Amino acid sequence: MGIGQFFTIAFSAIFVSNFVLARFLGLCPFIGVTQKTESALGMGAAVTFVMFLASFVTFLLFRLVLIPTDLVLALKTPMFILVIAAVQLVELFMRARLQALYQALGIYLPLITTNCAVMGVALLNTTDAPLEFQSMTVAAGLVAASWRGICAGLGFTLAMLLMSGVRERLAMVDVPAPLRGMPIAFISTGLMAMAFLGFAGMV
Repeated sequence: MGIGQFFTIAFSAIFVSNFVLARFLGLCPFIGVTQKTESALGMGAAVTFVMFLASFVTFLLFRLVLIPTDLVLALKTPMFILVIAAVQLVELFMRARLQALYQALGIYLPLITTNCAVMGVALLNTTDAPLEFQSMTVAAGLVAASWRGICAGLGFTLAMLLMSGVRERLAMVDVPAPLRGMPIAFISTGLMAMAFLGFAGMV
């Protein structure tokens, strides 16, 4: 992989095909954990790590086990179970080592287990992978898939931080009563998604 390919994957995953603002995946933690910037950053870091781990593991399983044995359909569910198990390891680590962040994230940390963005990046790197991923060697494909997982997580983190900044400012202004809380949060999300559509025209 050349530098140009790394840049293309990064720009696409972070801006053009942002998992939250373009694909609308992972909206539950996106809305639930963005009241404070600290919580948003912690959730973004956790999701980025899990997306990287999911991309790494599922790509290896897909190329080295599922394709050679022609068991893609039969073993796709167990492959996702491995992703879920990896998420549980992150939760256990944060509970043991990062108590303050674990308490701040609350119920939304276990939601990474069922975060459709994590499942989405695993799918995009395997059964829905672009043609250039399919034609790469296993080593090059693994690097590309892992890099895409990291960049997808960074895009998720970027969206979380932008949203937390907006919501912290909204908390200090006089929002009309019918729009307070979730309504104004979803309106802000929609406006951010429209803004991110501008990046699609740059590709």
